[in-house]
Amino acid sequence: MTISLIICTRNRAGPLGRCLAAVAGIVHDGDWELVIVDNGSTDATAAVVADFAAQAGFRVVPVTQPVPGLSNARNAGVAAAAGALILFTDDDCYVEPDILDALRNAFRDPAIGYASGRIRLYDPADYPVTINESTAPLHFPARRFLPAGAVKGANLAFRRQVLDAIGPFDPLFGSGALFPSEDADAAMRAALAGWEGVYDPAMTVWHHHGRKAGDVDALYRAYDIGRGAFHAKLLGLKGGLAAGLRAWAGLPGRARRRRGLLQGELAGAFGYWRARISIGLN
Repeated sequence: MTISLIICTRNRAGPLGRCLAAVAGIVHDGDWELVIVDNGSTDATAAVVADFAAQAGFRVVPVTQPVPGLSNARNAGVAAAAGALILFTDDDCYVEPDILDALRNAFRDPAIGYASGRIRLYDPADYPVTINESTAPLHFPARRFLPAGAVKGANLAFRRQVLDAIGPFDPLFGSGALFPSEDADAAMRAALAGWEGVYDPAMTVWHHHGRKAGDVDALYRAYDIGRGAFHAKLLGLKGGLAAGLRAWAGLPGRARRRRGLLQGELAGAFGYWRARISIGLN
């Protein structure tokens, strides 16, 4: 079964080079390819990709998507990919050499439509955020509410047939767009379509994100807004009403955990509805 590893990048030539050095160490006896999506970079990214492709011992598919936004980039990568299994990681992550073997194993059950893996903190000096270092496997039933953060886009995979069925990543979501949570949105739509999911810690990447303690408040604020938008969207998805109501029912409990969370989620919800109205969606 062919696997496509997709990495999207924008103006991060240095981190991308280190990311690709880890990709070069992948050991896998099956058919696989690397798809690199340049999301409108103006730095040396194109040269880094070209140099890597010229030396790689596996298929490298360079893709250009000039319209900014992670969802736009991921959609372009999926369109160019040949794999039956599609794995996404970020340009500031370092994959373990056995990640594709672990990915294939995570999808051994044909009922599994999506899988997320372990994300370890690479630099101990970085703040421990945007990671999931749990070693406990999890199973996500079909048609159940999937909380934002249960899966993370830095280490997230889908069957190609699932992505074809649920449609593209939503351009309103993701880095470079109005709201984070493109990963939760896509996985939730897969769950609503009847697919089960897993968190498999054997699928491991290391996240070299560089964030420090002073960056965390703004990051959490953005995540609160993204979560609110995600929960607002759930209410309008086919089969998503029950999940959406459950999401909003948990808001009082979440709001007690952190100051400003309530305002952030409500801002995200209203912002999402305004954005849909502004682009003519009902």
